[in-house]
Amino acid sequence: GITDPSPIPDGERLDDWLASGYAGVMRYLHRQARKRKDPRLIVRGAKSVVVVLDNYYNGDPDPGPAPRVARYARGDDYHRVTRQRLEPLAEFLRSRGAAVAHSYADSGPVPERALALRAGLGWIGKNTMLIRPGAGSFFFIGTIFTDLPLDHDATITTDHCGSCTRCLDACPTGALVEPRVLDATRCISYLTIEQKGPIPEPLSARLEGWVFGCDICNEVCPWNLRFAEASSAEEFRSRDDLAGAGVDLFEQMDEAEFTRRFGDTPLERAGLQGMRRNFRAALASESSVSEPARPGRGGADVS
Repeated sequence: GITDPSPIPDGERLDDWLASGYAGVMRYLHRQARKRKDPRLIVRGAKSVVVVLDNYYNGDPDPGPAPRVARYARGDDYHRVTRQRLEPLAEFLRSRGAAVAHSYADSGPVPERALALRAGLGWIGKNTMLIRPGAGSFFFIGTIFTDLPLDHDATITTDHCGSCTRCLDACPTGALVEPRVLDATRCISYLTIEQKGPIPEPLSARLEGWVFGCDICNEVCPWNLRFAEASSAEEFRSRDDLAGAGVDLFEQMDEAEFTRRFGDTPLERAGLQGMRRNFRAALASESSVSEPARPGRGGADVS
C-alpha cells in the first residue's frame, strides 16, 4: 500500500499512552515521540511512504507447555531480512527517479501500524495488531520513504473485529487493558525481552511457558485461525538451534557461544542472561501452564 508521511491523526493517543506509564523502560519511545506522531520528520523531503507486509508465519505446531518462542523470533533476524527484501523495491523507485528511497523494518521511529492502516493494508485489531483482510496479522511491516509523489491507497475504515474479545480474554497477564490499549509492562513479550532484572511477581508465574515473546493474542484471533498461511521465506523458518532447547543449553554456554549461535536472531536482544532468566521463570511456573485456547470466530466478522 502507499500513503503519505503527513501527521498521524490521533497522535495524541501516543502522548496519553506514554503518560500512563505503559511503555515501562522503553525510554526510546519517549525520545522519538515527535517523529512517531509526524512521519514528515523521519525522512526530510519524503512525499510518499510505500508500506509492505512481510509474512513470517511458519506454520509450526504449538511446541507445548514450555519452552515457547514467539513465531517471529524462531528464524533469522527479521530487521535484516525484511530490509533486504525491501531493497529491490527501493532500487526500482530509484530507477524511476527517486533521489530518496529509505527503507525501515522496525528499525527507526516509524509508526508502522498507523501508516499501514492509512495505506489500506488492514485495520487495527483489539490486540493492537494490524489485521489484513483474508490474511490475518502474522506480518512484519516494512516501509520505504521516498520523494516520489505516488498515488495513495484508500484507508480501510471498517472494524472487522465485531464483538469478538478473544485476545483480551486470552491474555494471561491482563496486558490488554481495553480494546486497542496495551500495557506493555504486563505483556509477556515485554517481560521476556525489554524487562531488565527479575520478572516481577505475580507476572512471572503467568508466562505460560513463553521464554521469548508471546503469540497468544495472535494465535486466538479468528482471522489468523482461518487465514494464516505459512511463509515461503526460508529465513523465517524455525532454526535447528531452538529444537528441544532447554535451560541447560543457555546455562552451559558463555557469551561468545551465545553470540555465535543467536547473534543473528531476535533472541540476541534478550541476551544470554535474559534467556537464562526467562527459562528459569518458565520452569518455575510450568505447573500452572495450560494449552492456549483455540476458539472459533467469537463474534468477529470473518468473511
